[in-house]
Amino acid sequence: MTYDLLIRNVRVVRPHGNAVHDCDVAIRNGKFSKITGHIPVKEAQTVYDGKGRLAFPGVVDAHMHAGIYAPLAEDAPSESRAAAQGGVTSMLNYFRTGQYYLNKGGPYRKFFPEVLQISEGKFHVDYGYHLAPMDATHIREIPELVARHGVSSFKIFMFYGSHGLHGRSDAQRDFLMIKPGERYDFAHFEFVMRGVQRAREKYPELASQISLSLHCETAEIMTAYTKIVETGGKLKGLAAYSASRPQHSEGLAVFIAAYLANETALPTINLLHLSSRKALAAALQMQETFPHIDFRREVTIGHLVLDTNARTGVLAKVNPPIRPREDVEFLWQKLLEGKIDWVVSDHACCRHETKVAKKYFGDIWLAKSGFGGTEYLLPALVSEGSRRGLSYNHMARLTSWNPARRFGLNSKGDIAEGLDADLALVDPRETWTIRAGDSESTQGYTPFEGIELSARVKATFLRGSLVCENGSVVGKPRGRYLHRPTR
Repeated sequence: MTYDLLIRNVRVVRPHGNAVHDCDVAIRNGKFSKITGHIPVKEAQTVYDGKGRLAFPGVVDAHMHAGIYAPLAEDAPSESRAAAQGGVTSMLNYFRTGQYYLNKGGPYRKFFPEVLQISEGKFHVDYGYHLAPMDATHIREIPELVARHGVSSFKIFMFYGSHGLHGRSDAQRDFLMIKPGERYDFAHFEFVMRGVQRAREKYPELASQISLSLHCETAEIMTAYTKIVETGGKLKGLAAYSASRPQHSEGLAVFIAAYLANETALPTINLLHLSSRKALAAALQMQETFPHIDFRREVTIGHLVLDTNARTGVLAKVNPPIRPREDVEFLWQKLLEGKIDWVVSDHACCRHETKVAKKYFGDIWLAKSGFGGTEYLLPALVSEGSRRGLSYNHMARLTSWNPARRFGLNSKGDIAEGLDADLALVDPRETWTIRAGDSESTQGYTPFEGIELSARVKATFLRGSLVCENGSVVGKPRGRYLHRPTR
């Protein structure tokens, strides 16, 4: 047989162009081998009928948090199963030292091999990690992380220095688990940028795919506004949390991040989960101010679908907050204009008993931040995007091609000969309602509960192997670690 698998009768969606094409897709040795019409079935060992569905490139969910609220060994299998349900074939997880995750500090040369050891054989889709340099030792380790472990992307949490993960906090040093004399502040952010740029200079052949991502919120403004909103008592729920972390806090942090990037000559900057008009407008303004910096702008499916009136209330608490509808509409406007580079889930499985204790349910200030949603990323984008006139090709750029190329996944992101045979079959006309009980995630609830979608992922293939069909995950974990840049 010429091919291991032939997927017949699909409408192939590629990230370039403005059309979909009726094709057969032939796969050999885990790679796309031939994409054309009417490939003879006798040439393939196995034939799969695509039933005229859309064939999207496997989704690259470039912003996830496996292992944040549950041990990584537990989170990796369940949350990667949820990812496979949604057509995700590559998940990139933000990871760091400090509380949560492995709950330990120390150098990455000791910490990260443990992460990789725990991860091996646990993921149902391919996986990688972004790492956050939390102290001076981590900054010095950046070149080693690039060369030895294939970690080509790093992160700064701009609000961590003097604001808690879930709200106001005076215990950040304990939370960060950094040594006395270390500070997680603007100076540290500058030194991280210089460290990433030194790595780019040391490895010029990799430089275009070594980047720094930033969570842009300003701690001092959030702390002050949280006190005002919390003690004022006029706002409740998601509206209160949004007001406590105001939109201009995001915008100011974007300005600071951009200025420091210019100062340190670091041109590869990713502005994460922009949630508001002010944040995105600031990001676009900084692009005009510093045209030599290659800014990339990210939004989440949660910020595109939910607003402060979401019926699920505190279950939708996340950082940055879910915003009012006018912010949501502005994000969509700029997405349709091509001003957003990729869409992600920011999936952080926070089980119900962890999210908020029963006796405090409804208290936005005591709830944990973050929720899952990787399984809804592609179907929600196809559903809502189609209604708004977003082309399928543009969707493929947002969910696959753009993040794959930015983060060094050179074998992913398109349905093209020679690339990994990652593919999601989508029925763009199947109406269904999101129910947490249908998800493989162990979260047990979802802020998207009850939302009706008009597109559904019917099958997910990872490197030519069927890993999920009709919502049911197939087989044992077969995900591989993505040593980036991949070849």
